[in-house]
Amino acid sequence: MGEASEAGQAAPSRAWRGVADLYHAVFTGLVLTLVSRRGTADAAEFVFRVFRRQQQERFVAGLAKLGLDHLPPAVAAAQYHYLSNWIGGVHVEYMYENDRKAWIRYPPPRWIWRGTAICGVPGEVSKAMLRGWHANNGVALGNLRLGFVCTKQSVDGQDGLEGYYYEADDVLKPDQRLQFARHLDAPLFDPAAAPALPVESWPKRRLEKAHRNYAMEYVRTAAPVVVQLFGPLDGGHLLHLTGKLIGMQSYDDLAPTLGATGRDAAGFAALLRALLAAQDDDAGLRETGGGYELRQIGWKLMDGVADAHPACVRVLQGLVEGLAAGCGRRVAVSLAGDHHAAPLVWTVR
Repeated sequence: MGEASEAGQAAPSRAWRGVADLYHAVFTGLVLTLVSRRGTADAAEFVFRVFRRQQQERFVAGLAKLGLDHLPPAVAAAQYHYLSNWIGGVHVEYMYENDRKAWIRYPPPRWIWRGTAICGVPGEVSKAMLRGWHANNGVALGNLRLGFVCTKQSVDGQDGLEGYYYEADDVLKPDQRLQFARHLDAPLFDPAAAPALPVESWPKRRLEKAHRNYAMEYVRTAAPVVVQLFGPLDGGHLLHLTGKLIGMQSYDDLAPTLGATGRDAAGFAALLRALLAAQDDDAGLRETGGGYELRQIGWKLMDGVADAHPACVRVLQGLVEGLAAGCGRRVAVSLAGDHHAAPLVWTVR
């Protein structure tokens, strides 16, 4: 099948970038879906749980992985946010003030609220991200004197999200671990004074794959949180709806990155196979009477996620259905199975 081989030959780095953009859009879309359909409070609770979960799973191990675990707590926390977000392709700045105070700043445009999405994000949702992650770094390090002060929020119309980690003289109470000081400004960023990754252990290919993984990790974390918060039926519906909306909006941008061009069943089957390969999922493709079948062996995005309910696959199903709609009205796709009962079987007609 010519389209499949063409798609399979797409440059891995280009395909990874396409997948990163796609999953980035899915996560931002989930936040907006919850804001518009469940309200600010539910959206904020979702964001809090996603970022707290990521913080508990990634922060301490990430410090060691990035070689930062020997630094003073405030400096280590700020440098972690600088380097980990830089790997993910996020615009971020780091400014050292002293061993007990270090700044981070996310200047516009904000990665997480790409384009017009920022207009739909309430301030409480942005605060929930800070409560979930930044306010808990001291707890994770066993240093209850470490807190975070937010000085700006871009969703409130200020020129970025910024603030500083600081080590207080006394233990901070839970409600003191995140504070706001809107009258302050971060120092100017000096790229020459910022930390850098060691080139020998972070070659180009590793960085490109890490950039993809950074975006995918948000959906890996978010899908179980949605189901646990809202239940399999409502949560599955929200995941499917968001995936489909994002897929419909993303086909034209994604197809060239995967080397697929045909706007028929054959072309879409090729694109789907290339998409699955670009996200590290194996899928065999065969032609059937009147269509194509792809047998996806597992779903690596949810590998090792202990609380991943079968309803989590609804986000992938919606995404593929939306991409099919973007491909053309004559393309139909259906899914049988879930990630607990491999394989997932996709039928394209």
